[in-house]
Amino acid sequence: MANMEKPLTSVIIPAAGMGRRMNAPINKQYLTIHGKPILAHTLEVFEKCPLINEIVLVINQEEFSICKLQVLKPYCFTKIKLVRGGDTRQESVFRGLKAINPKTDIVMVHDGARPVIQESVIVRSIYETVEHRATTVGVAAKNTIKVIGEDGFVEHTPNRDYLVEIQTPQTFEYGLLKEAHEQAVLQGIEGTDDAFLVERQNVPVKIVIGHYTNIKITTPEDLIIAESIIKRLIKNDKKIRKN
Repeated sequence: MANMEKPLTSVIIPAAGMGRRMNAPINKQYLTIHGKPILAHTLEVFEKCPLINEIVLVINQEEFSICKLQVLKPYCFTKIKLVRGGDTRQESVFRGLKAINPKTDIVMVHDGARPVIQESVIVRSIYETVEHRATTVGVAAKNTIKVIGEDGFVEHTPNRDYLVEIQTPQTFEYGLLKEAHEQAVLQGIEGTDDAFLVERQNVPVKIVIGHYTNIKITTPEDLIIAESIIKRLIKNDKKIRKN
């Protein structure tokens, strides 16, 4: 890499999904939490992080105007590059990969609907990736998981000590992720996440321990939870500044 101390880092934020489970009249990323659009909360963390050089925001082309009007201009983002999304999340990420700075060392992929990501996790993900080439944020599974068969009966219960709930960001060497996506296109593979595509390249993916608060907003109930988390974080931040 060009600079091991401070690698050139780009983040791709896919936010082109329709979010149908939210049952809202607009796409969920434009719904507000604590008076600010979900997408603005997400972008703000990466905008403020000094290790992030550019943010490639992948959205539906018909939403370019609303995104600029409600998110980009009001909050004065300067690192953003808008890219038209694809029909699937994987296609959107691939379009983002083709649009980032070709000199990029590290590329992160983060869900637009995860607005409570912490900067400390972003920083750890970058430096873990410098060392291990591929990482994904995750948290230990809280619940017992059962593997079932087609008949609906339990087949076995895996050891929860080895189960991790995967979040984002997922972070990779730029060339590694680009090649993984190119191979997926050639082979007609649709992965559940970017780490899956990299795993297919026989590259081990290191887990970076995250926070349970880094929730993905999918349903109306998630909005309530995220609002509570953000209010608490703001309150704690004010206490720290006062002291």
